[in-house]
Formats: sequence, C-alpha cells, structure tokens
Amino acid sequence: MKIFYKQIWHLLSLSFLLLGVNFFIKYNENVFYGSLWRVNSQLWLYLSIFFAIIHQTYVLICWRYELFFKGLSKIFSNNAFKIYKVGFTILILLRPILIIILSVSNKMTINIGNNLSYLICLILFIPGVYGQYSVFKYFGINRAFGHDHFEPKKFKNIPFVRKGIFKYTSNGMYKFVFLLLWIPGILFQSKAALLAALFQHLYIWIHYYFTELPDMKFIYGKNFLKK
Repeated sequence: MKIFYKQIWHLLSLSFLLLGVNFFIKYNENVFYGSLWRVNSQLWLYLSIFFAIIHQTYVLICWRYELFFKGLSKIFSNNAFKIYKVGFTILILLRPILIIILSVSNKMTINIGNNLSYLICLILFIPGVYGQYSVFKYFGINRAFGHDHFEPKKFKNIPFVRKGIFKYTSNGMYKFVFLLLWIPGILFQSKAALLAALFQHLYIWIHYYFTELPDMKFIYGKNFLKK
C-alpha cells in the first residue's frame, strides 16, 4: 500500500534507534534517577519516547491516507484538516512538555556547571527561536502541519520558502527548531532529558527521509527537483 511506502526503513531505523537508547540506559544507571509528582524518571523517559513515536505515526497515517485516498476528507468533509490539526497540536506540544518534566525529575544527573549550561542554552536558543519565528512568519503553521497533503493541487506550484532561516537551509524546522528540545536537559543538567532530546531529534529525521521526503516528491514533482 502507498501508505506504507518506505516504512520498512522507518521501522528498521526506529529499531536501531531504540536499541541505542537501551544500550545507553544499560550502562548509565543514573539515567533513571529522581521522580516528579510521584512518577519516576524512568516512566517520564519512556513516555517522552512513546509519544514521539505516536506523533510521527499519527502524521504518517493521516498524511498518506489523505494524500492518496482522500480518506480523512471522506469522513470529515471540509473539517478534515482542522480535525487533524487538533491531534497534531496535542501530540507536538506533548514532546517539549514531557522533556521539561523529565528534565526536572532527573535534574543534576550530569555536572557541566551552571555557567556552561547557560551558555550552551543561549547558543541553542538563538537559532531555535529564529527557526520557529521563520516557520510562523514565512513558512506558515498550516504548511508546517502538512496542509499540502490535504490540498496537493493547490500547493504543487507554490514556490518553496526562501526567507528567514529558510534562506540558509531548506529544512530549518528539523535542523534548528528541534534544538529547542535540548535546552531543558542542558538547563537542568539532566542525562535522561538529553537522551530524550537526542532520540526525538534523530527520529524526526527518520520521519523526514522515509515519510516526508517521498511525499514531497509526489506532491511537487518537477518543482521539487528545482528546490
């Protein structure tokens, strides 16, 4: 089925990524140190990983079900994209929220010093926020949510964004906006939160190469080659 095109590579890559997480946990006992609201850091870490997987699986199914079969539109008519956005918004917000909670639960499990942590946070904050600003200002939040999958004919001839951070890179969201996920772990010096941020940052690239990139080639055709 078209929905599962290249998803075997997605599953294999995810499996290797999870094995890497498991290997790190095995040799770093304090990655589970601490708790918050009577919930231990182990569960917060697993939740941050679980909901990242749920989010990207949700996007995969919704995008391709709509792109190739107009499946969501057949069910929800003109409200398809709005309803999809509700689920997307909840899941995308859970990613930083869970990392923040995890960083507090697992705080001070690495020791890099406050001054250095503040400096690193600032270095990550500037391109991350500029990237987020560029998404809202130039790219458009609906397009970032995947509106082109719902109206491919409309977007097919729309040029790619070349303003803001997109002037310097074609994928400012994954390269720079996702740097913001690292900040809580660095600020609270949490080993588990840094592991969760690393997982999420790597996993979004798996989504890009095996879901988003093939879809973009299908939607934009020759225009994508001119990108």
